[in-house]
Amino acid sequence: MKVAISLPDELSRQIDRCAKRLRVPRSRLLADGARLIVAKYEMADATAAWNDAIDAAGQPGDDPAAKTLRRRSRRTIRKATGSW
Repeated sequence: MKVAISLPDELSRQIDRCAKRLRVPRSRLLADGARLIVAKYEMADATAAWNDAIDAAGQPGDDPAAKTLRRRSRRTIRKATGSW
């Protein structure tokens, strides 16, 4: 898809120099840059969603069954190794 954008002259020159140095077309350089920015913000949204889920449901492993399993596992390891 073609998109027309306006850029400051100096930024346009920097983009051209960078594309030349990397030996890629200007459109690829801009597309790759846009992908990085989009991925960064999508990751931030995913992290925020995960944090919200943990706040609502608690940390994985905090439920009573998981705590009981950890206690039993520790006892078993202590008995088997004579330590811990």
